[in-house]
Amino acid sequence: MSATYTFLGPEGTFTEAALMQVPGAADATRIPCTNVNTALERVRVGEADAAMVPIENSVEGGVTATLDAIATGQELRIIREALVPITFVLVARPGVELSDIKRISTHGHAWAQCRLWVDEHLPNADYVPGSSTAASAMGLLDEDAHYEAAICAPLIAAEQPGLNILAENIGDNPDAVTRFILVSRPGLLPERTGADKTTVVVPLPEDHPGALMEILDQFASRGVNLSRIESRPTGQYLGHYFFSIDADGHASDSRVADALAGLHRISPATRFLGSYARADRQAAVVAPHTSDAAFASAHAWVDSILKGQ
Repeated sequence: MSATYTFLGPEGTFTEAALMQVPGAADATRIPCTNVNTALERVRVGEADAAMVPIENSVEGGVTATLDAIATGQELRIIREALVPITFVLVARPGVELSDIKRISTHGHAWAQCRLWVDEHLPNADYVPGSSTAASAMGLLDEDAHYEAAICAPLIAAEQPGLNILAENIGDNPDAVTRFILVSRPGLLPERTGADKTTVVVPLPEDHPGALMEILDQFASRGVNLSRIESRPTGQYLGHYFFSIDADGHASDSRVADALAGLHRISPATRFLGSYARADRQAAVVAPHTSDAAFASAHAWVDSILKGQ
């Protein structure tokens, strides 16, 4: 029986391109969702096996909708990540020229990544927020659309004969990449590969001088590098935050396991979101004194002391 996946839709988005990197996804049931929360909720209630959602962009940073959605509610696990190079085109209906454009619709992240081009070529154009780049492009097919152009992925434009590409490669950063995560219900962790990433959410248990340092020290003292750390408000009250963290390594690595135990001691509400293979296959640099062998040797030494040897 084939798997069922949800993703941040509609069809033709960068998120679907990320999903298509998953083995078997081309033959699976793929359900586009209008927002991240809906995509994840379908997984939580068992209507889908996993959801592909964006979590980080190399230009704009973390995708807050995803960071917040996986930090609360019924627990989920990240089982895979995917990287997708991001390029944008400006599209419009046939007959529309650049000089006709007064309003442009797209997703907020896409707009932020194309601002320099827009400021140079269409300085008087207003921004119309869209739920996704694909939704904005498809909206142009409606004759009652209240904007004249959209910024979207080249794939969307190529698949829609009713859209003309007015400009290509309009992103301000030609090397922009978005990272996506495949999220499922809790279960067995993916096998350790040696090039892994572990994601956790750590609430700040008490706001006092050095509170963040206590969290970071759980990683630093064990030689665990952090590839991402972002603070997000919990929504409970002003000044109350949680930290979303990506650490190099797998939960089965002794140094990472020890760091996770340390986090739980100082912040029992820490949420483990998964250990999974890095999309770039870049192995972590591990110092000799933080290797699994070093931890095993240290524990054996303490055991020998306790046994009076």
